[in-house]
Amino acid sequence: MQPSPHASTTQRDARTSPTVSVVIPALNEERNLPHVFAKLPAMVTEVILVDGGSVDRTVAVARELRPDVVVVQQTRKGKGNALACGFEACTGDIIVMIDADGSTDPAEIPLFVQQLLDGADFVKGSRFSSGGDSHDITPLRKLGNDGLNLVVNVLFGTRFTDLCYGYNAFWRSVVPMLDLPATALPQPAGGGKLWGDGFEIETLINIRAAADGLKVGEVGSIEHERIHGESNLNTFRDGFRVLRTIFSEYGRMRARRNLGRPEGVTSHRRVSAESRGYGRLVNRPAARLATVAAEQAPMNRARRQSATDRKPVRVAVAARD
Repeated sequence: MQPSPHASTTQRDARTSPTVSVVIPALNEERNLPHVFAKLPAMVTEVILVDGGSVDRTVAVARELRPDVVVVQQTRKGKGNALACGFEACTGDIIVMIDADGSTDPAEIPLFVQQLLDGADFVKGSRFSSGGDSHDITPLRKLGNDGLNLVVNVLFGTRFTDLCYGYNAFWRSVVPMLDLPATALPQPAGGGKLWGDGFEIETLINIRAAADGLKVGEVGSIEHERIHGESNLNTFRDGFRVLRTIFSEYGRMRARRNLGRPEGVTSHRRVSAESRGYGRLVNRPAARLATVAAEQAPMNRARRQSATDRKPVRVAVAARD
């Protein structure tokens, strides 16, 4: 798997004026959509609303606000499935995933897009990086987020500051590399979720982007309180799903390594003035590490040979003593 298979196609052709698709999973969010849609920047060329079976006027309001909105019905339950369905419907060069409750600010989309134009494959929003903040996270959730960050950064050698935040943007050709559960698969018996269909999707996407050789960057983002309604997030239940996802993805990475597939991470280093200095590295420069290793190989061989050549001399001296 190549780190950036789209580097010579999508990014090059769309560098000056990429088309941008925004994916918005929604379940009974009719009161929040006017705020969210009003803040979408002009650069957004396509809006994909993924409806999770709303019983209010979510779909009707979306069409009233933006007649060109593309409405998709998700095929199973859960945010992960909603996002996968939305990604399939996108036609833009860049995909941005935001929430329908007003917590993620659509006005920040240009910051994410600029990082992609600067050379990143995948850009992650962070409430705790430079320029970021949260008006919604509780002390308990913050503690849990910090702990999960630590586990991921130790296992994968990353430097995430906000693992569980779901505001991300990436080139559309990245989607196959994320290897999400197929949308055509049936709903499990009993109404359960397939692995990756729940809130763990955000962690899964972030880790796979960082571990599969993509250039990953972070952008400071301000999380706002939900405007209307209540969140479906369950701190403990979903926290354990995230923790399970982390160890599952660590096993996946080791399995890929044992099969001889390229793995590792590549950093996004370029930060433009338009990005307001919010860009940040979250993973190791695997490509650069490989280059350094190649450059140092002859020197290391010479050192080993020199050490071998010196051994008889040291033995002879010891014998004379």
